[in-house]
Amino acid sequence: MTVLLLSCPDRPGLVAATSTLIHHSGGNIAHADQHADDRHGLFVQRIEFEFPDGRSLDAFRSEFAVLAESLDMEWEMVEPDQRARVALLVSREGHCLLDLLSRIRLGELAADVPVVISNHEDHREITEHYGVPFLHLPVDPVDKSAQQRALLDALKEADVELIVMARYMQILPSEIIDRFPRRIINIHHSFLPAFVGAKPYHQAYDRGVKIIGATAHYATAELDQGPIICQEVTPVSHRDTPDRLIRLGGDLEQTVLARAVRLHLERRILSYANRTVIFD
Repeated sequence: MTVLLLSCPDRPGLVAATSTLIHHSGGNIAHADQHADDRHGLFVQRIEFEFPDGRSLDAFRSEFAVLAESLDMEWEMVEPDQRARVALLVSREGHCLLDLLSRIRLGELAADVPVVISNHEDHREITEHYGVPFLHLPVDPVDKSAQQRALLDALKEADVELIVMARYMQILPSEIIDRFPRRIINIHHSFLPAFVGAKPYHQAYDRGVKIIGATAHYATAELDQGPIICQEVTPVSHRDTPDRLIRLGGDLEQTVLARAVRLHLERRILSYANRTVIFD
């Protein structure tokens, strides 16, 4: 099955244009979903289709490129069954890292992890237990740029298509953000945009909140302000201490981050104007 993701200025006949070309090329559409954003004048669509007769996808790509150019489309055509190369970044808190490694081992996520990179040594043993190379890149507070250059070199060498910040508590430099646009997923231990910055659970406790949450988003140059992929919340009460909020939040972080990674790998996310459309 092939997935086509596209966006273009909205106009009549777009659904017919894409479906007709697939049909005339011998393709069979298994699923299609679309959305018209009136505010931005944008049409977005996700189509799953296949060629029962085994026709070359490369030939169809060439045909579709002609249509896409005529309609000013941005598009990608992928086969999501192919396993992606994903780098995992982590600091001291390992719950999201271990959750992702186990899901990948169990086949829940179609990914291979060529490297886990951390600014601490804490999770080397468990990472290598999963058969994944572990790279320790400590941060010198006097010269953080040296570690950032080494991190970029390691990501290049690993040849990854996606980076997941599994509670990696360092700010990525612009060189990495620019090299991997919409391909860096971060988990924020708060229901963004509320309680940004340090110690969000303590902020939540001080405010007496009745829910806490977690947010998975694409990392951008503006800290914790990238397009939101998914969020989840859980109710809390005045009896919950900061430590209990952290435990409850940790459970949310794992499930929200795993869902965001799955949505990305299955090409179910289309991002524009610092927002996302999720074809779930």
